[in-house]
Amino acid sequence: MRAMRINELGQALSAADIPRPTPKPGEVLLRVLACGVNFADTLMVQGKYQEKQDPPFTPGMEICGVVEALGEGVAGPAPGTRVASYAGSGGFAEYAVVPAASCVAVPEAMPDEEVAGFLIAYGTSHVALDHRAGLQPGENLLVLGASGGVGLTAVELGRLMGANVIAVARGAEKMAIAEAAGAAHVFDNDDDIRAEVKALGGADVLYDPVGGDLFEAAMRACNPLARLLPLGFASGKVPQIPANILLVKNLTVHGLYWGAYAKLDPKVLTDSFSRLFGWYSEGALKPHISHVVPLNDAEHALDLLRTRKATGKVVVKVAER
Repeated sequence: MRAMRINELGQALSAADIPRPTPKPGEVLLRVLACGVNFADTLMVQGKYQEKQDPPFTPGMEICGVVEALGEGVAGPAPGTRVASYAGSGGFAEYAVVPAASCVAVPEAMPDEEVAGFLIAYGTSHVALDHRAGLQPGENLLVLGASGGVGLTAVELGRLMGANVIAVARGAEKMAIAEAAGAAHVFDNDDDIRAEVKALGGADVLYDPVGGDLFEAAMRACNPLARLLPLGFASGKVPQIPANILLVKNLTVHGLYWGAYAKLDPKVLTDSFSRLFGWYSEGALKPHISHVVPLNDAEHALDLLRTRKATGKVVVKVAER
């Protein structure tokens, strides 16, 4: 089968013909239709992600595919079923093996590209806002990196959950995308975020997948008893949170590594997926995909995230259904 591989950490992906994998007990073999691209993939190929793999390996952790075969002891999904799967890697290929427990049924009418870009971005934001922060209707939700893959879903879900969404993005084009997704107020990265947000009543929940210097300004715009959600560090800089500010304002920090819930508490994910796909089927969620690239251009897909040229999701298209 054809696959895009990392042969040396820090180097570009290269195409290779490798044996088709065989599912082990507890696994299923998928014929990959599309694979969502995530910032975590850009870290994994550099050896900087929390879950490290030794090369050579095939990246791609968010897969839409059709079940081809079942491993020993696996009752389903049945061969021929189209599913979404969150896997550690393997999606930048024509076939992939994934844990059967990671496979999620998807709406029949949902396009492959939207399926491939749905689980991680929407799942991360929903678990963060609902399960971790307990976002309530009428609260002020401040979203940094609001036009990116997860940030845009936080804007959309925050509005759907009844919050007053304050979005921060870089440049007029990205600000417009955040506004179209449901942000009530939109600011540029270069604005005085602390002053602007405080003028709107302050933030009750801070959602930050970016990190860097903007985090501190956003934190200082938070109200007493606010909840902080540090979800990633796309800026490349991990912010250091001053404990004295947490103390004085009675702030709570909720870390979230979404993928860990597959082992920590799978029901959190299954309940979240049920709610999210229900909203999608009702027409309440409209995934934003800025780029779809073929398998051979998977390196370009990663570069779109590295250079912040993408808005919403980037998807690698592998095959037609």
